[in-house]
Amino acid sequence: MPEASRDTVVFDIGGVLIDWNPRHLYRKLFAGDEAAMERFLAEVCTHQWNRCQDAGRTFAEGCALLKAEHPDNAELIDAYFARFDEMMPGPITGSIDILSELRQRGTPLYGLSNFSAETYPPTFARFEFLRWFRGILVSGEAGLIKPDPRIYERLIERFGLAPERTVYIDDVEENVLAARPFGIYAIQFTTPTALRRDLTGFGLLPAR
Repeated sequence: MPEASRDTVVFDIGGVLIDWNPRHLYRKLFAGDEAAMERFLAEVCTHQWNRCQDAGRTFAEGCALLKAEHPDNAELIDAYFARFDEMMPGPITGSIDILSELRQRGTPLYGLSNFSAETYPPTFARFEFLRWFRGILVSGEAGLIKPDPRIYERLIERFGLAPERTVYIDDVEENVLAARPFGIYAIQFTTPTALRRDLTGFGLLPAR
């Protein structure tokens, strides 16, 4: 049973609170051709390429580099930024319910997200619940990206967090593991049901 002294919660955003996946967009652009879509995401607009934008590179630069290598895919490459909003069909409902309950209970809430400095502002404007946080550290604005230990140091310093009182939730295992050496209790998100169980163990949510 985790320590009951944990009273502050830090959330990742994509994959925990928002259903983000480039396939939501590219499935439409490839007219349902799953094999071609997967090949494009594995070879052109790759996860590692997108991480460079999350780390601070502009989409203009990132797209220009790709279009020089893959000129036949120029429109598909540009769509990654131009139609980024379509990669997010909506929030993960059960997670937002949990976030709302924590907010109602007066729990200090913060965010830590790998997100481009260009795509985060319109995302913040779209999703009302992002205003519920006392502060959110965005990788593209910080010029640091998870799981770099320095981004956790920045999080703790910027918001004056006490690691021994903090719970962190992320859907990526390596990000979870990178937070733990700081004394943060880090949870890998799988489902809202499992998350609710974990937070109930801290006394952050009431038992049902």
